[in-house]
Amino acid sequence: MSNLLGAAALSKGMKSGLTRPLPRTRPGGLSVYLARRPAARLSILAMICCLAQAGIAQALEVVHKGDVVVVPLHGEISPSLLMFLRRAEKVAESNGASAIIFEMNTYGGRLDAAEEITSALNHATVPTYTFINSNAGSAGSLIALATQHIYMAPVSAIGAAAPVLPTGEDLPLTEREKTISYWAALIRSSAIKNGHNPDVGEAFMNKDKEVKIGDRVIHPKGTVLTLSAQEATEKFNGKPLLADGIAESIVDLMQKAGLKGHSVSLDPTGFEQLAFWITALAPLLLLGGIIGAYLEFKIPGASLPGIISAICFALFFLGHYFAGLAGWEVVGLFVLGMALVIIEILFFAHSTIVFGVVGVFLMLASLLWAMIDRYPGETFFPTGRMLAMPLLNLFLAIAAAAIGIVLLARYLPRTSIYRRFALITSNPSGPSLAGAPREFATALALSPGMQGVSLSILRPSGKARFADHIVDVVTQGEFVGPNTAITVVQTDGMRVVVKASAS
Repeated sequence: MSNLLGAAALSKGMKSGLTRPLPRTRPGGLSVYLARRPAARLSILAMICCLAQAGIAQALEVVHKGDVVVVPLHGEISPSLLMFLRRAEKVAESNGASAIIFEMNTYGGRLDAAEEITSALNHATVPTYTFINSNAGSAGSLIALATQHIYMAPVSAIGAAAPVLPTGEDLPLTEREKTISYWAALIRSSAIKNGHNPDVGEAFMNKDKEVKIGDRVIHPKGTVLTLSAQEATEKFNGKPLLADGIAESIVDLMQKAGLKGHSVSLDPTGFEQLAFWITALAPLLLLGGIIGAYLEFKIPGASLPGIISAICFALFFLGHYFAGLAGWEVVGLFVLGMALVIIEILFFAHSTIVFGVVGVFLMLASLLWAMIDRYPGETFFPTGRMLAMPLLNLFLAIAAAAIGIVLLARYLPRTSIYRRFALITSNPSGPSLAGAPREFATALALSPGMQGVSLSILRPSGKARFADHIVDVVTQGEFVGPNTAITVVQTDGMRVVVKASAS
């Protein structure tokens, strides 16, 4: 950076008649390397983000094979609770937990979040238990029915799931009938799948539903059903009405259910609400990451775009991890793809596209995979339903980024910000740098037609001398031997393309 600012200052001084050059400092080898290679800076930032992501993932995945995972479901049923529950379920399943116990204490919440939580629980491949301690009201009762076993604290209740407006008022008649009709079918199917009485589940929501076992009416029409622990565990024809039993605590539940594993609690991290917004804004984060990476390569010496790009991608992956969608392995896949692209740019430009194509494919695959809601027990290849929204998000981000890059490529080179970092000057190009001060003998000051000599074998990259300064260069694919006269063909920021001069 000091070289660039010094050169800019000298250029300004020469135009105003000053002839004494400003003193120049020589940064250390690593700083020179990073200053000249935006790809290296971006890759280091990505590696740091990857390590941070992996560390967080490993710190949270404390479940071992055979453990009983306890997941608290407290407070309002909301999208952030869905994020936490989905992540906890996948962590438990992927680590071989023997069972999952959901400790519930909620008066209800949003039906849309409850529907997605119900769907997530019905994907579970390990035994699921709900311990109601001490409320499973409204949407909470619907979630409890999506688990295979229900236990209740001595003083607890479940039910009263009639849909209402956010203000607490009743729904209009037509909307109420539609909502109850849909949810009644969903509740019945969920209850049947998990071995519960479907009539009880429907009566939680529909006041016109009568619950009858044999000739005995358990609950008449007219009100929605709510059960105490004692009522829910009452047996009819040798089978409890709803709950398997009454338990004083999680430990008591494990003893009565015959669960032998060590209990491990997975608690919310506080990032779940952030994860909700991150997943909703995924296309914007991808757009920021792509545009930032483009500017990092386009404007050498400017670190801010690379930092913004790394932050956007880190937030994208971190948010999808806390949303229960992505693991740290997709971050590793993304960094691997980016490393291949960097190798293509630095070492194999104009000679092969294999590394670049594979790298871009891996990066796109990791971004897509991070957004897919896939559970450990499902097939490896996602279905069309799983791919629909991730593909839409990725398409929107790439399309917007393409438009942004076209506009930036056209208008950015003439902006004051670009001129500040790239040192765009009005100095006319010449055939050589023999008469130029040392401060201008940098890659940024070279222009097509300038002459130099290769110092190493260019295969296709290497070093060359222009006047008394050594510059990193790359050919268009051909090999050039050392001590060969070369000509600058093209410059793009810190990248200098050369060819052997005609003899």
